[in-house]
Amino acid sequence: MDERPTGADEPERDAVRTAETMFDVVQRLVDNDGASLAELAAELDYAKSTVHRHLHTLEDLGYVVRRDGGYHVGLRFLEVGVTARSSYRGYDLVRQKVEEIAAVTGERAQFFVEEHGKAVYLARAVGDQAVRTDPGIGSRIPLYAASAGKAILAELPESELSDMFERMSFDPVTEHTITDPDELRAEIEAGRERGYFFNREESLRGTHAVGVAICGPDGEVIGGLSVTGPSHRLNGDRLESEIPDLLLGAANELELNIAHS
Repeated sequence: MDERPTGADEPERDAVRTAETMFDVVQRLVDNDGASLAELAAELDYAKSTVHRHLHTLEDLGYVVRRDGGYHVGLRFLEVGVTARSSYRGYDLVRQKVEEIAAVTGERAQFFVEEHGKAVYLARAVGDQAVRTDPGIGSRIPLYAASAGKAILAELPESELSDMFERMSFDPVTEHTITDPDELRAEIEAGRERGYFFNREESLRGTHAVGVAICGPDGEVIGGLSVTGPSHRLNGDRLESEIPDLLLGAANELELNIAHS
């Protein structure tokens, strides 16, 4: 039987292409912190009329605004983002704990969740000595390049972990990123035995991090909690004992509070 698409499939394919084009426009506005119609058309290799049509629709819906001679994402996306963030179990408890850890350590503390194979910043706070070079809330980095990302991977059932490995690109973020699957497997096993995971300049040169997993009452992984600091300050006993002990205690407290919330 001939399985080739028929003419009846064309409207559906056109709708998908239209949606993809619209999100291409939005993503480029995010990446460039705004852009003109001509810039968008040139970068995306679309006709100006096509880009203008999508911008007009997004503007009518409140998702794009015109400002400073160009187009920018609108605050309507803030409503969407806040709703998405708040939908994660225990978010308010996590945010409070992240702020507490940042204040105690003086460093940067953050909480990641896994989404589409990436580690996504869900909460972040900075202490009085913290480096401020990390991406913002909602930014994504490879799970294998973050201490908290490795902690999340370690809690996945073997079938899910194997599937995740197959889908990972293992592109390096820095020259220290672990890009060999076997080496990452060994790193995960070592972290499972310790209960915590390291990131030694694997996502950002000159920084180290320690991460632990946060699990729900049924054992499912909710996310990963970590502390990041300059490598000259986050090393030795502070990296391998002090911060891990703090995070393990925080994780235990957080898991108990989430279970009873």
